[in-house]
Formats: sequence, structure tokens, C-alpha cells
Amino acid sequence: MSVETIAPMEHGADVWRTPWIVALGAGAVGGLSLWLFWDGLTVMWSYWIDTPEYSHAILLPAVAAFLIWQQKDRLERIPFEGSPWGVTVVLLGGGLLVLGQLGTIYVLVQFAYVVTLAGLVLSFTGIRAFRLLAMPILILLFMIPLPQFVLNDLSLQLQLLSSRLGVWLIRLFDISVFLDGNVIDLGTYKLQVADACSGLRYLFPLMTIGFLMAYFYKGALWKRVFLFLSSIPITLAMNSVRVGVIGLTVDRSGIGMAEGFLHEFQGWAVFMVCTLLLLGEIVLLNRVGREAGTWKQLFGVEFPASTPAGAVIHERVVPSPFLAAAGLLVGFLIFAFVSPRPSEVSPSRASLSEFPMHLDGWEGRRDTLEGIYLDTLKLDEYLLADYGDSRAPPVNLYIAYYDSQRKGEAVHSPRSCLPGGGWRIRQFDQREISGVSLNDRPLRVNRVLIEQGDQRQLMYYWFQQRGRVIDSEIAVKWYLFWDSLTRHRTDGALVRLTSPLSATISEVDAERQMTELIRQIAPALTLYIPN
Repeated sequence: MSVETIAPMEHGADVWRTPWIVALGAGAVGGLSLWLFWDGLTVMWSYWIDTPEYSHAILLPAVAAFLIWQQKDRLERIPFEGSPWGVTVVLLGGGLLVLGQLGTIYVLVQFAYVVTLAGLVLSFTGIRAFRLLAMPILILLFMIPLPQFVLNDLSLQLQLLSSRLGVWLIRLFDISVFLDGNVIDLGTYKLQVADACSGLRYLFPLMTIGFLMAYFYKGALWKRVFLFLSSIPITLAMNSVRVGVIGLTVDRSGIGMAEGFLHEFQGWAVFMVCTLLLLGEIVLLNRVGREAGTWKQLFGVEFPASTPAGAVIHERVVPSPFLAAAGLLVGFLIFAFVSPRPSEVSPSRASLSEFPMHLDGWEGRRDTLEGIYLDTLKLDEYLLADYGDSRAPPVNLYIAYYDSQRKGEAVHSPRSCLPGGGWRIRQFDQREISGVSLNDRPLRVNRVLIEQGDQRQLMYYWFQQRGRVIDSEIAVKWYLFWDSLTRHRTDGALVRLTSPLSATISEVDAERQMTELIRQIAPALTLYIPN
């Protein structure tokens, strides 16, 4: 996070300028890159507009442009000779683009754009000037949204962490409180630490601010890295404090303290406190090792010096590596036009609304999910039903189906979602279901023993996606990428069976019931979850 130090320009110093015709040509190549990556960039723009966690990203291109303008006087001292390494980086970016387009994976296309942009700059300016521009380009990575399934899992984990730390703070004030997953029960009121309170809306903007502060800070490299990384624990700690303070104020003054304008104002106040803590951290870091210089010298926004009178002006020419990189870009553009754009395949299937409720010895009763869960899951179709026979309590069957998972609306793993509902996983392993096969292979499922208070349940689940039966969450993500790339399909489903346990229903009884139900439904599953 450092920039090259160049002595102030003196009278008669050599200064390089880019003629307008060269600048126009370079701008045309930049516009060509926008056209080539347009699909991924428009999706990214939609994220900025619709997703609060990334609303700050709309400012980052302007911030990067300002940081580049800051280096104007230093760049004037450097003749742009270009670098062949820039051509290699453009080739890498084009390869990532092809993979992203074939697999319709927008985050890969967006990342490829920043890589390609860096390669174009490197091929035009050369390594010496690129050192001054690397950090402004690097900050553009903060504008790329994480895949939705990563955001969902991260949000859930942050909700649980904020809930636990917030409840710990509330208990310090001798207030009786019970934590059930991400629900804080104060007796009179129940507060749910929802996605908006997970801390993600602070985390990404504050990491960006921490990066900028580290960039402007002139301290030792380790201090600047520490400053940037500290934005993460500061965010988590302050968001937990916010959750705790909301619980305290609700206990004292009513539910209105957790709603409306006051709730939003608390969010802004916490964010400002986080920013002030980063500034205070710089003050403390300055006392470590006794950095030489005043506060203004060590931390501040510099502006470029004007070109001195009498400077010798030289005109830049277009470097040959940049011409090669531009040619590569044109080649990728021709390839994009000539090659057919893959459209996602959505195989035909029967609707889950037609799933049989009458099986051999089993009777099913349909149920529905609440709207709050449907908003989170973003599934295309689901089945939720209790199947019972005459021998034991019913087994709950849940099938969540997605026509497409390419934009991030992916199957939610029970292993990630259960803690948010207050359930604790006591046992987790895999088990092969005797005598049952799917797609000519023995059915292997995840076996999970969960409990919440006095309640205990046994659960079987697996991921059935595009002809595969998968019991690993990591494998699900890999095959999602691979099948998107090679088969242009991202459809898939989660199948889950749950049985309650009690003094009269043992684990053995529950396993027998679920195994028998699986034997009944397995032959029909491929009608509703296509191979």
C-alpha cells in the first residue's frame, strides 16, 4: 500500500504528456472493454442499486479516478513505455471472461473486467507508472458483489455472532434474556437479528474505508495492513454493541426503540463510531515506533503539484504492448460475436404440486412456508408435507427446487440454516440407505441429530442436482460451476426428511420410518427433480 516517492519537479524538468489523439484511442479501447463485459457489469450495477450491502460501491469508480488524478504530477515524470506483462494479464482476463460467459457466472465476468482493465493499464503505462496506479485499480475489487450463497452464509454467521455478543452485553445489566438462534427473547418482547442487522451493511463499506485510510496513511507497511484488517473486528464488535443496546432500550422503553427512524439512526451512528475508531487507531499506531512527521504529513489527502513553468514537454506515443493488448481485446470481442451465447437449459419436469399424497401405507398432508422464509430462500417451487402411517408420528418431507442457481439464489444447506432457528447440531455424519438407489447409485445421505431445548429431531438430507446425489456442500458448489460451464444447467433441489424424537420414539424408530418413506418416494423423485 505504498506509492513511489518522486522529488518535486524543478525548472526545466522533463514532462511527458499524452496527445489527445492517443488519449482518444486509449479511451476507445477502454470503451471496447466495457462493451465486451457489459452483461456482467449491468448485473453488478443492479446489485449496487438493489442490495444495501453494496450501495457504497457506486462511488468506487469515481474514488479510483480521484486517486489516479492524485498521481498526476508523478505520472508526468514517467515516460510510458508499456509492458508485455500487460498483454499476459489481458489474456488472463479474457480467459476468465470466456469461462464466466460459458458458465453464466457473473461474478467471474466482473472479476475478469478488473483484471483486463489492469492489464490494459499495465500494457500502456509500463511497470514503473503502474506501481502508482495499482492501488486505485485494486480498490475496484471492492465493488464486485460476492455470490449470493456466500452472502447468505456470511450473513447468517454474523447474525448468530452478533446475537450472542449482544445478549452477553444485555446480561451485564442484570436483564433476564434468552437467546434462541438469532431471536433475543426479553420476555415482553422478542427481537430477531435479521439480515439487515447482521453487520454486512457496515462490513463492506467499512473495509473499503479502512483500505482508503491505509492508503493515505504514511506509516510503516505493517501498520497499514493492520489498520485495514482491523476494520473487520471493529465492525463485528460495534454491530454486536448495537444489538445489545437495542435490547437494553427495548427492555426499558418499548419496542419502538427497534423500529422506524430511530432504528435507522442507530445504524448510522454505529457506522460513524466505527470510522472514528479507525481514525483513533491511526493516532495510537503513530505512537508505536515513533513515526517521524506531523499528523498532516503522516495522514492526509494530497493534491498533485502543478507543472512548473519552463518544463520540457515530451509527447507520448502508443506503446506496442498496448496495441497487442487492444488486438487481443478485439479478438475476444469477435469470439463473443461469432460463438453462440449459451442459454441456460431448463429441463421439463412435473410440478411438485402434483407430488402424491397417497403412498403405499402412507398419507400426506401439505403445509406451507411463511412469507419471511420464502423471501430468504428465493426458491422456485417447494413441497412441505407430513407423511404418516399407522405405526408412528408423521415424517416431515421438504423439497426445495430451483430452476436456476446461476445468479446466486442457491439451495440453502440445513447445516447453515439450523443454527439460525435455534437448533444445535449434536451429531453429523453420512449414512447409506439400505436397498435404495437413485440414478443407479446407492443413496447416501447426511444424518443429523439436532436439539432445541427439550426438543430433539433426527434429519436426513441430500442435494439432488442434475443427475447427481450429493451429500457435500462443497461438492454442490463445484458441480454447480462445472455443470453451468459444460451443460448450461444450474437447476437442482434439496431433499430433507425430519422425524421428531421423544421418550417413545427412539432414533432407531425414526430411522426406520424415514428409510421406509424414502423407499416410497425415491422412484418418483426424478419426475420432479430431473436428471
